[in-house]
Amino acid sequence: MAPVFDGHNDLLFRLWLKKSATAVSDFIDGEAKGQLDLPRMHDGGFAGGFFAMFVPSEIEGALHESLNPPPYAAVGQARAQGITAEMVALFHQLAEEVPNHGFRPCLSVADIRAAMHDGAIAAILHLEGAEAIGPDLAGLDELYDAGLRSLGPVWSRPNVFGAGVPFAWPSSPDTGPGLTEAGRALVSACNAKRIMIDLSHINEKGFWDVARLSSAPLVATHSNAHALSPSSRNLTDAQLRAIGESKGMVGLNYAVDFLQDDGVRHSAIAPEVLIRHLEHMIKLAGEDCVGLGSDFDGATVPDFLGDVAGLPKLVDAMEKAGFGEKLIAKITHENWLRVLGETWG
Repeated sequence: MAPVFDGHNDLLFRLWLKKSATAVSDFIDGEAKGQLDLPRMHDGGFAGGFFAMFVPSEIEGALHESLNPPPYAAVGQARAQGITAEMVALFHQLAEEVPNHGFRPCLSVADIRAAMHDGAIAAILHLEGAEAIGPDLAGLDELYDAGLRSLGPVWSRPNVFGAGVPFAWPSSPDTGPGLTEAGRALVSACNAKRIMIDLSHINEKGFWDVARLSSAPLVATHSNAHALSPSSRNLTDAQLRAIGESKGMVGLNYAVDFLQDDGVRHSAIAPEVLIRHLEHMIKLAGEDCVGLGSDFDGATVPDFLGDVAGLPKLVDAMEKAGFGEKLIAKITHENWLRVLGETWG
């Protein structure tokens, strides 16, 4: 099976939530909890991807309990800095403790290819919502030095950089104002440092602000087609076309919330639904600009997948849909490596 390089997962957040001294060793040994652990990643052909650092709002229930949860509260910088530092430490603990250098922080496409060649997990450190960075961009250099190479300016809530798109169904992603002055400065700084900018949680005005300002390809690591599932978190056809025109990327999100088309939240979703989203995104963005962005450990995924060990079932569905070997290789890993090469230089 083609190796899978994934646009987004929330493993670090799940391990952080455990508050356990054995969290990393449990991951290594195979804890049979969550959707990701090392044995199941190897079973499913998971070669690597973006490992997100996410800071939850201080008072909130379980994420995504419904298709229309109440708005999430903003997060203060001090709290975000503390939690983000703990997740950076977890990321590097994984690199130190997974046997045989089997979890490798990657700073270049050459690093990713070497890890994949050796059968190690190729790991990119990603920041999902930039609350840990001050409006004067204090903290960005320190995170870069710690290995950060991908950043989403906002999660689905407001911060000093812009307005995240709230979770709403049905809803347009046009839900509020665009980037702030600090947000525009952050885009310029990320371009200068060649940090990838992730647009998955930003609202439509913010998306178009980044499209006007950024010199890098437009990337949404874990979003689907709004035309097929009218969640505010999904991308309009115009946004998908813009991603393709910039030679960027969109990663298919496995979250049932962003796949279903009937407004009923359920996990009995057939593989063909994911295929339809892939086909639509390929039609609008092009076959060089579509990949996978699971949202593992951060979402309810279809029953047929279950967890990362189910990835071969998705590849099988692509084959049954007539996706040839070349296209499957692009979707599963080659497109991500291409856009990272263009972004990182």
